Amino acid sequence: MKGKKQKNHSGAKKRFRRTKNGILSRRPAGQSHLMEGKSPARKRRHRRWTALSKGDQARIEKILPYARA
Repeated sequence: MKGKKQKNHSGAKKRFRRTKNGILSRRPAGQSHLMEGKSPARKRRHRRWTALSKGDQARIEKILPYARA
């Protein structure tokens, strides 16, 4: 009898994406509210996706076994 299939974590699917080189990226925190007190440069920096650290990358890859590039 075959084992159960692994599934992607539905919360992580919405928060991370993989680049063409296989690196996972995320959106920076602190962007949802209280934007008046943040400088325009800081708000522009928060628009970009940033790469995950190596430790976080390994942890997220376990819960996203079928994440595609």
